[in-house]
Amino acid sequence: MSYSSLEACLLDLERTGQLLRIQEEVDPNLEMAAIHLRVFEQKGPAILFEKVKGSKFRAASNIFGTLERSEFIFRNTLPAVKQLIEMKINPLAAIQHPFNSLSALPAAINALPKKNPIHKPVLFEEINISDLPLIQHWPMDGGAFVTLPQVYTEDADQPGVAKSNLGMYRIQLNGNEYELNKEIGLHYQLHRGIGVHQTKANNKGLPLKVSCFIGGPPAHSVAAVMPLPEGMSEINFAGVLAGKRFGYTYIDDFFISTDADFVITGEVVPGHNKPEGPFGDHLGYYSLQHPFPVMKVHKVYARKNAIWAFTVVGRPPQEDTSFGQLIHKITGAAVSNEIPGLKEVHAVDAAGVHPLLLAIGSERYTPYLENKKPAEILTIANHILGTGQLSLAKFVWITAEEKKSQKGMDSLSPALDVHQVPEFLQFMLSRMDFANDLHFYTNTTIDTLDYSGDGLNSGSKLVLAAYGEQRRTLATKIPALINDLNAHAQIIMPGVIALNANSVSIDLLQEKLKGAGENLLEKKGVALLIITEDASWMAQDFNNFIWATFTRTNPAKDIEGVDSYISNKHWGCKGPLILDATIKKHHAPAVIKDRDVETRVDVILKKYGY
Repeated sequence: MSYSSLEACLLDLERTGQLLRIQEEVDPNLEMAAIHLRVFEQKGPAILFEKVKGSKFRAASNIFGTLERSEFIFRNTLPAVKQLIEMKINPLAAIQHPFNSLSALPAAINALPKKNPIHKPVLFEEINISDLPLIQHWPMDGGAFVTLPQVYTEDADQPGVAKSNLGMYRIQLNGNEYELNKEIGLHYQLHRGIGVHQTKANNKGLPLKVSCFIGGPPAHSVAAVMPLPEGMSEINFAGVLAGKRFGYTYIDDFFISTDADFVITGEVVPGHNKPEGPFGDHLGYYSLQHPFPVMKVHKVYARKNAIWAFTVVGRPPQEDTSFGQLIHKITGAAVSNEIPGLKEVHAVDAAGVHPLLLAIGSERYTPYLENKKPAEILTIANHILGTGQLSLAKFVWITAEEKKSQKGMDSLSPALDVHQVPEFLQFMLSRMDFANDLHFYTNTTIDTLDYSGDGLNSGSKLVLAAYGEQRRTLATKIPALINDLNAHAQIIMPGVIALNANSVSIDLLQEKLKGAGENLLEKKGVALLIITEDASWMAQDFNNFIWATFTRTNPAKDIEGVDSYISNKHWGCKGPLILDATIKKHHAPAVIKDRDVETRVDVILKKYGY
């Protein structure tokens, strides 16, 4: 089934028991987000809020709350989409050369956007920003935000839909210094297409025209976050995934989606920034207040009976996790195929996606050598860090795929899976050469939302590349030398031990363990020592370890090693790595629920069984 609107999708979900209608009036200030979080945590249905305090419009969330629901929504179009991507076919090329891709042609027809000769009063009513459901998600948020926007811009050098960009960049609707109904905040991070468009507009001294769509067919929201092959437009992809052509028109020279529930149009003037944020973001921390472009509001439109689509992000997993799973389901190996030698890649959601990336590559450079060591996988790691949003990875753990010989002599199992995170890390830590396999990238760019570094977009990265035979058996109990530190040591996984920060520091560990590094690593099997505020909490759940360690650590500053040294400007150590995963003064605070709001939500959800 293809949906012509968001409401058509929600009604279909309701027919199959996948929709919860909240009939009470709910406050958009924290309450709606709290309800969403509670239902999501219980793997509950999509939610339709029928009465939003302060707005006449309904709102919907948790639409993509599980991979199963997302697959249900796109059950009739996913096979065709996967075929196009697997065949590396640009839908427009399939139309232009139909005899070369006959099997893909029917789906490709939907890639053509359809210009509708509509009149504004027929489809939309004109409203104000203040008429919208102004949803504040977390207590420290700077205002209300659009969290499922489809932000459309065009190339100033090649205007028109063909070279357009459709991305998901959060929008702040009120608060801070924004003049209500006249200004909104436009936040976008590194490696986003809108940045290229704004640069071109700035170079011409022109304002950048922006159209923000909310709602419409669910496929349009997914298209806005898809990492598409070169040359494939998000608008084209939206049509294929929706099973219907993307409808549009122009009003006052602004591109308008005639399928959307809401449209906000405006202009970004060169050099005009205002403070945006804070915002409780998908790493589980607030992204803090920083200057970002201001969008001067031109007009705001709503269709009849419009529904405001939103999501809530926070410490993963959240609904955006399902987005990632769906994207992986659609693209399959397409991303890894773009990088020669790369077999598998996994940006770990529990760590906030960009902080931790696991990869399996190939080692084909020196098959004539008996001693196995990283070579090609280092090239692949560099390629990863130069490719689109993969380049935002902070920790890259990479090893090589190697099939067993007929004699069964090779030690690397072909069953190694980047999605089995504990097993993958254990595999690498048992093989890693701590003198040679650690490669730091200093004074570089990192994810805008990552505050572990030295400033906004500024920090370091670490590639851990291991290949070859197993070097050590990882520790499953705590050695006496570590217990003697009286730091409440806890085993997290084989080879990894957490220590309480109120008892030890990096400097103290280096001093106390000096000279014992090789024995601890090679004989005792201790590979990583993690300093944290609460070792018991970190050891309680593997995801606590993954989240805290990789979001709170700046590799170049917060990593040392027992018996470390520098040789030819390469850093290495003879003993375990030491990671300071404590919260630093410059870190952003973690998102925390409001107790009073949770109490009110208890009352609302009790009658619905949540």
